Amino acid sequence: MRLGLGEILVILALALLFFGPSKLPQLGSSLGEAIRGFKKGLRESDEEKQEKLPPAP
Repeated sequence: MRLGLGEILVILALALLFFGPSKLPQLGSSLGEAIRGFKKGLRESDEEKQEKLPPAP
């Protein structure tokens, strides 16, 4: 499922209408922080799994 330019523009227009121009930067910032936190959690989880694995012979 890929989004084309038209779909992205419609989504941005709806977000602009729904949240207003003053809230969009805050919304983008919050979304970016959430994604970074999620990725950090995944990395930490992978590191913990690697530590629990027995050493290779």
